[in-house]
Amino acid sequence: MIDVIVAGGGPTGLMLAGELRLHGVGVVVLERETQPTRFVRALGLHARTVEVLDQRGLLERFLALGQQYPVGGFFAAITKPSPERLDTAHPYVLGIPQTTTDRLLTEHAVEVGADLRRGCELVGLSQDDHGVTVELADGTRLRSRYLVGCDGGRSTVRKLLGVGFPGEPSRVETLLGEMEVAVPPETVAAVVAEVRSRHLIFGLGPVGDGVYRVVVPARGVAEDRTVPPTIEDFRQQLREYAGIDFGVHSPRWLSRFGDATRLAERYRTGRVLLAGDAAHIHPPTGGQGLNLGIQDAFNLGWKLAAEVAGWAPRGLLDSYHAERHPVAADVLDNTRAQMELLSPEPGPRAVRRLVAELMDFEDVNRHLIEKVTALGVRYDLGAGHDLLGRHLRDVRLKRGRLYELLRGGRGLLLDQTGRLSVAGWADRVDHVVDVSEDLDVPAVLLRPDGHVAWAGDEQQDLLGALPRWFGAAASACAAVS
Repeated sequence: MIDVIVAGGGPTGLMLAGELRLHGVGVVVLERETQPTRFVRALGLHARTVEVLDQRGLLERFLALGQQYPVGGFFAAITKPSPERLDTAHPYVLGIPQTTTDRLLTEHAVEVGADLRRGCELVGLSQDDHGVTVELADGTRLRSRYLVGCDGGRSTVRKLLGVGFPGEPSRVETLLGEMEVAVPPETVAAVVAEVRSRHLIFGLGPVGDGVYRVVVPARGVAEDRTVPPTIEDFRQQLREYAGIDFGVHSPRWLSRFGDATRLAERYRTGRVLLAGDAAHIHPPTGGQGLNLGIQDAFNLGWKLAAEVAGWAPRGLLDSYHAERHPVAADVLDNTRAQMELLSPEPGPRAVRRLVAELMDFEDVNRHLIEKVTALGVRYDLGAGHDLLGRHLRDVRLKRGRLYELLRGGRGLLLDQTGRLSVAGWADRVDHVVDVSEDLDVPAVLLRPDGHVAWAGDEQQDLLGALPRWFGAAASACAAVS
């Protein structure tokens, strides 16, 4: 029996596969498409995702192929400087095409032992108390202990489960593609600047080799969004909004997206879970979608691995829904708000001017950028220290830096007192005695996803936190078995 089947080989599924393999879990990734997509829907990774990659030792691969940009201006495209004192060692957006992100995550997943099977479409599933049976389009049946649907906004897994996906359908649609133009770059720049003064959801940007990424509002909402637009559709819409079609030709790829906003009612049904776009869809404002999915996988991976390994405490796997569902709900709300602020109508434009004024206050600017970058996420872990539930930024230690200690995907007690112990949990939690000028708390217990599970200096308090996240002590486990 396979430990975990992941349906969908996009960024969420690939990140999850890598996380599971980090813990020795057997993983099969089923991807319907026979070849990687050529569509570049996402263009960047936000600070929290960059931290996630750093925590797993993957960041250097991405930095080598990306470009760092300021984070200012990512909320509703309101031009403001980057906020000061963001709680991260990576206060930038890493510009990198989604196709490159897909390739790097694929390489990592395969390197660590994930079994990626292309051309495999899941068409059926059933589950019982011991596992999940999936049926593929060619009639093959596979059996696994768990199944995770990372198969996109039209998720087959979600539909087969019967999980509700309430929200709003698309009201507006946008055409997106890459193609060549037949006019000089200065003409493109001048026309785009003029049109964007009236229509913020419009743009042509060079991507190299004479090719431009074109974004233009569509006339209506297509009945079947799986049917790509034509180059003539782009020409017509460009003429309507800009008065010129720029002589666009030789498209690399063409697609469309809408502003539908939906959130799955539950992320877990027995032994089947949902992550990424299978669990939530929203407008692309702020560039949050791909990042949200990768962060879903980062939250779920270690919890599902603990369940497979048999040491997960009661309720750990359910905490995936409890923590990530509210995060997605907040993303849906902020993208709804951003879409309103991008409207060309007089009322929303007036609100946009007001929000822009408010963002001149540093705290407001920081708060909104923390939403977009996910640096402001705090899981509800109950009352306690201000750090509880938050990610901990990478801090310098006497002997290196914090994120280098998280590469193994285990829990970590960073102990500046030298008086604490994780005896009984040493197979799941590393104990590092070191000090940092950047950390003003005696000790912190970090979960494998880098969020703070406990902070303090009392051993008895620590003993209350360890079982909650890392199960029973080894001696107790041995006694039970």
